[in-house]
Amino acid sequence: MRKLYFLVPGTGGKFACGGLWAELKTLNIAQQVCSADVVTYRRREKGTIFLDDLLQEPNLEDVIFVISWGFDIPKLATKLKPYNVVYHAHSAGYKFQLPASIPIITVSRNTMGYWGQQSPNSLIYYLPNQISDHFQNLNLERDIDVLIHTRKSSEYLLQELIPALQKQCRVEVIDSYVENLGELFNRAKVYIYDSAEYWAQQGVSEGFGLQPMEALACGCQVFSSVNGGLSDYLDPGFNCYKIAGYSKEYDIQRILKVVSNSASITLTEQFFAEYRTENITQRLSKILDEINEFFDHKKHQSGNIKSLTRLRLAKLLTQRIISKLQKKYLSSNQR
Repeated sequence: MRKLYFLVPGTGGKFACGGLWAELKTLNIAQQVCSADVVTYRRREKGTIFLDDLLQEPNLEDVIFVISWGFDIPKLATKLKPYNVVYHAHSAGYKFQLPASIPIITVSRNTMGYWGQQSPNSLIYYLPNQISDHFQNLNLERDIDVLIHTRKSSEYLLQELIPALQKQCRVEVIDSYVENLGELFNRAKVYIYDSAEYWAQQGVSEGFGLQPMEALACGCQVFSSVNGGLSDYLDPGFNCYKIAGYSKEYDIQRILKVVSNSASITLTEQFFAEYRTENITQRLSKILDEINEFFDHKKHQSGNIKSLTRLRLAKLLTQRIISKLQKKYLSSNQR
């Protein structure tokens, strides 16, 4: 099995975000399956391989470069064109195209559907993000009524809903990085996450949405938007509640009902099994087997399925219109 190089701009600092942590988690899981290492390409870091240095080495035909940083993908794909490349797709909607020679591993079915439409000739796989095992319901006393993280939160949440809730219950607002988020989720009765507005401004989708899943795993009741990858696993009325539902007053009414323990949803560990380490490792092993087989094939065979380019789409549309007109003409002559 080929060695994997996971490309990230840097491993911390200004690059720190949920997407980076998810990518590094995937690297750790990959290391249980094959040889894998992290490579930075924007910032040189002590003890970490730098991409430009790595590309000077010989015998890179039998390694796989895993790229994932959305806005950098077009440049990286061009730079790594002579090599074996896999795109680990988190968010969708970046509006770039990829050749069929680059397999795509998606973190959500929502993102998989996007690339299934955008790149119909590419190999596409589904590998959900991992929910770490320390996100468990510890059955602690929940002394926080409502927990909210300001990052990615909507203007409605920050300027209207939070001030209103603070007058009626105990609200904890997080506005910085938290080392042990699992502890906070175990102390909170309700966690609110509303990212639809944020991602609409970014012009791309919510890739997976780790925090609502982590909160659920800790036994927290979740009020969330269901945009993008969140729609993979959130099911309002059955495992969560939809936030920003019609009016602020209705949101408050529903949240306080849950806080008072007069409404709650209980999930079994079976619900989370798809996202735990054991299943992710098994899926990744199977996916890598197929991808390695594909790169063996690519050595000896060039792609020959027509791409769904704008020009080809225009041609297909023209053919369809002509075919309809011909059928209509023949039909009218037969009367």
